[in-house]
Amino acid sequence: MEPSEYVLEMENITKSFPGVKALDGVILRVRAGTVHALVGENGAGKSTLMKCLFGMYDRDDGTIKMNGEEVSFTDAKDALKRGIAMIHQELSPVKDQTVMENMWLGRYPEKKILGIPFINNKAMYNDTIEAFRGLGLDINPKVKVRYLSVSKIQMLEIAKACSMNAKIIIMDEPSSSLTQNEVDQLFSIIKELRKKGVAIIYISHKMDEILKISNEVTIMRDGKYIGTWESNKLTTDFIISKMVGRDLSNRFPPRHNTPAENLLEVGGLCSAERNSFNNVSFNLRKGEILGISGLVGAKRSELVESIFGLRPLKSGQIKIDGKKVRIKNSIDAIDAKMALLTEERRVTGIFPMLSIADNTLITNWKKYLSKAGLIRSKQGIADVDESIKQLRVKTPSCLTRIRNLSGGNQQKVLFGRWLLTEPEILLLDEPTRGIDVGTKYEIYSIIADLAAKGKSIIMISSEMSELLGMSDRIMVMCNGRATGILDGKTATQEAIMTLATQFEQTKENEKEAILA
Repeated sequence: MEPSEYVLEMENITKSFPGVKALDGVILRVRAGTVHALVGENGAGKSTLMKCLFGMYDRDDGTIKMNGEEVSFTDAKDALKRGIAMIHQELSPVKDQTVMENMWLGRYPEKKILGIPFINNKAMYNDTIEAFRGLGLDINPKVKVRYLSVSKIQMLEIAKACSMNAKIIIMDEPSSSLTQNEVDQLFSIIKELRKKGVAIIYISHKMDEILKISNEVTIMRDGKYIGTWESNKLTTDFIISKMVGRDLSNRFPPRHNTPAENLLEVGGLCSAERNSFNNVSFNLRKGEILGISGLVGAKRSELVESIFGLRPLKSGQIKIDGKKVRIKNSIDAIDAKMALLTEERRVTGIFPMLSIADNTLITNWKKYLSKAGLIRSKQGIADVDESIKQLRVKTPSCLTRIRNLSGGNQQKVLFGRWLLTEPEILLLDEPTRGIDVGTKYEIYSIIADLAAKGKSIIMISSEMSELLGMSDRIMVMCNGRATGILDGKTATQEAIMTLATQFEQTKENEKEAILA
């Protein structure tokens, strides 16, 4: 095909970092007015390729053309000037600035008073309102970003990219934090952008979204280009097999755990925070995987964070092995043999500037103090190396900075961190969010192995298939209440959704939650 058919051509792009070849002769060709999905496992090189396009990385080799003309961007600002915008997977707004200040950061409208330029706040407010109105967004331009939900921040970033009148918009996991209504809204925005001739490069691990929204799909694996196909000729199984290089007929590993006696009992737990959870009761058996389902706003995360001592409780009790415990903070929780994998690993999980070793040892630091007072000791490094081996973390060294790992490998490091504390109860909040299907299977295998060894696991998930495929029982929450508990073997999506939209807990469900 003639180069003029494409708004973007990336040919034989190569990029290496110390100890790893991230991109090896990758090809990407995108047409104007289309959605081009870019897929692959975590670590396949998708984000690295986009950063080479966006001017954040200097490529080692290869060419980039826009509308047939070879280009090379010195930085992200240069790429923006040439009509390329990028919505990053990891959101990094200026939280103490307002929505409208974030919206127009670096391009504030100005007015002059006595010849001196000042920011025109009135124009900035009106421009923000106009931009939001065109996208159907309802966000207060004057509120500080730190008070927005993750999904609202994501929609702000999408609006910001659209406001730049870009010809190419890169969307890296744009729906990872959105509700279904917001996803539908995003797809409507994409549809309107396509009509204007904008090309969308759409990176996602959600196969149903890819097949629904995209025109073409390019698949990468281990930093290499595998191929490009028309979306309407693809199936989920085909995409997955090309991504992982093998057939993946079973999405979930076999489980050999046998839930035994009660280990954790939660009775009448009420949050001390306003508009949070109220009167939640359930139990967790030894060797059991208890899934927690619910729509956005169900207060699932708030519940597990309170159990772990990160949020205050108003009333209720927690028992472990039949003994009442008082958990005032995370140290108490760790002493009670609990571990918590938080929902936002980059915000509340990893220390990005530190190494894998430091990130792994930090929760158990007293055990690994060297004579010089440093956390790293010979035993510590040995345990980290063993953790890397057992969890199959892809990294050149345990001294590599964790921020250089893919999301899936970062998550494995966090599992390793907590396993070194030898917990009996693991609280996992969205453990596979933003992780590809191949790595998801590895995470599922870790969870299944832990349950088989008698560890008790609470797993919050927004993915129905994940809950149904991994849970022994599923507790459903709605509006801060536990509305029912379902047997994992017989639960259905319909039954979960019925309970997830049941705002009042019935007496039968309340009794079941206490006695199950």
